[in-house]
Amino acid sequence: MTTAPLLYVCVRPQEGAAAAEYESFRSAMHLTPEEFARHDLVREPLPADAFERYRGFLVGGSPFNVTDPESTKTDAQRRLEADLARIAKAAAAGDGPAALFTCYGIGVATRALGGTVSRAFPEDTGPVSIALTPVAGADPVFGGLADRFTALTAHKEGTESLPPGARLLASNDACPVQAYGIGDRLYATQFHPEPTTTAFTERMAVYRDDGYFESHAFDEVAGRVLAASVTEPVRLLRAFGAAA
Repeated sequence: MTTAPLLYVCVRPQEGAAAAEYESFRSAMHLTPEEFARHDLVREPLPADAFERYRGFLVGGSPFNVTDPESTKTDAQRRLEADLARIAKAAAAGDGPAALFTCYGIGVATRALGGTVSRAFPEDTGPVSIALTPVAGADPVFGGLADRFTALTAHKEGTESLPPGARLLASNDACPVQAYGIGDRLYATQFHPEPTTTAFTERMAVYRDDGYFESHAFDEVAGRVLAASVTEPVRLLRAFGAAA
């Protein structure tokens, strides 16, 4: 019997950045293209049979923000947020494939599941220190990680209050909700678990004028990124893939 593949759900309008993000996830999880499919949710709705065809979804980042005023959101953003909400609700209820939402994705999942998202907890582009909570030690995905580790972030919004039933798995001072889980099928991280430091600087180049950092400080910020050691986040991805 064959194992159903995982699906990378692309929510980046920039096709080059999306392709690189897919490769970062695939490489980090040691998956073949046959084991890790991809779908561009910016341009196409979620396939009708996605919940039957795939055993798990991995949602990447995006320059979109959940807290963007509804009047400024494009039709594509509103549609893809509705599809992501369907994935989140099914996974949280245990009725669908497992799902891991990252960066922008955590905001969509949080709002869809009854939590709140605000602009109160942004983090600058670069490496940050992440601390696991006491309950993370018993979690099948987070339990094998070091209690403290470095991850890469770049975001303008964050989870202000957890959805009902969520357990906080990771935190730091700047952004108290760095990761949470609901049941054994839904996970969300504010940080990016997939890129190498080199891949992250290449992504920075795409978004250098989008307000995540001062564009004139690119070399300085990239230097901090390249000097970081980000060994633990990819272990989280592999654990998720094994558990999905």
